[in-house]
Amino acid sequence: MTVANPTGEDASLRRDILTTLLPGFDGPRAPQWVLELLRGGLGGVCLFGPNVETPEQLRALNAALREANPLAVIAIDEEGGDVTRLFYDRGAPFPGNAVLGRIDDLELTARVARAVGEALVATGCTVTFAPDVDVNANPDNPVIGIRSFGADPELVARHSAAWTMALQSTGVAASAKHFPGHGDTATDSHLALPVVDVPLETLRERELVPFRAAIAAGSRTIMTSHILIPELDPRNPATLSPQILNGLLRGELGFDGVIVTDALDMKGASGVHGIPEAAVRALVAGCDLLCIGSDNSAEEMAEIVAAVEAAIAGGRLPAGRVREAAARVRALAAESVPVPAGPALPASIEPKHDHDEIARIIGAFEIADAARARLAGAPRVGTVVRIDTVANIAVGVAPWGPFAAEDVAEHPSWLGDADAVSVSEEQGLADPAGLVGIVIVVGKDLHRHPFARAAIDALRAVRDDVVTIDMGWPSHDRAYADVSTFGASRLLGEAVIEFVDDALTAAVAAP
Repeated sequence: MTVANPTGEDASLRRDILTTLLPGFDGPRAPQWVLELLRGGLGGVCLFGPNVETPEQLRALNAALREANPLAVIAIDEEGGDVTRLFYDRGAPFPGNAVLGRIDDLELTARVARAVGEALVATGCTVTFAPDVDVNANPDNPVIGIRSFGADPELVARHSAAWTMALQSTGVAASAKHFPGHGDTATDSHLALPVVDVPLETLRERELVPFRAAIAAGSRTIMTSHILIPELDPRNPATLSPQILNGLLRGELGFDGVIVTDALDMKGASGVHGIPEAAVRALVAGCDLLCIGSDNSAEEMAEIVAAVEAAIAGGRLPAGRVREAAARVRALAAESVPVPAGPALPASIEPKHDHDEIARIIGAFEIADAARARLAGAPRVGTVVRIDTVANIAVGVAPWGPFAAEDVAEHPSWLGDADAVSVSEEQGLADPAGLVGIVIVVGKDLHRHPFARAAIDALRAVRDDVVTIDMGWPSHDRAYADVSTFGASRLLGEAVIEFVDDALTAAVAAP
């Protein structure tokens, strides 16, 4: 630090700098450095899957964090679908945005958002980085896809507004993301800097429509994206762009809440500058709360604070900009619901779903006639080929689809009775012709992965009893998706199991 034991104005400014920072840490208990920084004014923390063991443990963790700083923001990525932190050990019991968009029932979307909010309130979280309001214009998008409500801006807008209002009715703050729109990309900003090179007219008619709706619905925060939009700023990604954040988001769209960055450890933000310099540039651009990453350290935080102090001392960053950002963060935290006391958590933290609800979700699937015919002609499923593609960093390694559902089921299903074969980029399919019985292939975004396409092509070349179930966002031609579920949450896995069960039962019952 520039001052070992700052006092007076220096101490006040250091506290304001800390208030703009939102680091992550590893494990289910808060490290001492996090608690010490919270007492010194740290803005809060962002929780990830490894921070969560049980709802009771999470509530105790959050109580300790907010005891250290009652104005701490406790943020979490709980989108109510594939991206889950509360249910990272077993998959989320929610349908996810793409399925909600396909059903297109605003009351259902609101009901899911309220359930997410109630679970977060019960565990002491105050902000969720959701909803994802990106318009998924590119089916090859490696990081958005089924996190989006759809490809139609107006549909995405109305569901974004419904989700935002319902969530915030529980006391949890929403964060519409990823501004100004990450849907038309074929690059993951965790790994590189995507470029969205479209005319301003397209941005206003497509990407910005849901953000306007979320802002009108009262979203307390907006999360930026690490994408380059040459029509708005040819040099800086959105997170680091005054033109995009002050000119467009604050000016044209009129947003006056907290602007929070996507994680600065992502290559799209810090790949060129490093995290401390990216933090300075984000504050200069107009960000208020800087999400640093998932596993930070006291040393990293000291480097960031020192970089911000140096930028202020050198005149690059006005001290007033930092104080303004800190004031917004504290105002956000001041309206947080207290961490609930008591030994028990409500049963509603994990909602149950009846047959009618599952049937409604199955109705949102796209199912080819050929898939129904193959299943209807089979007495049982012989082999399940699980294709494991590398999950994007936002999703992580949470259990997914029918495999997650089978793990928590009271009774085994056809999935447990079938032979199991795993295919990955490292391990291909050895004997396509030798697999037993009808073959069901289950994977995510199958068309985007050459090894997955090769495995399916090899199966189809030697047999006519293959059914492919794509639990991601399929290609336009659905070439590798006989069944498209538009999500891989545990709830959608339950629906897949029931769909196949029903198809097989129908085959047995047929005269």
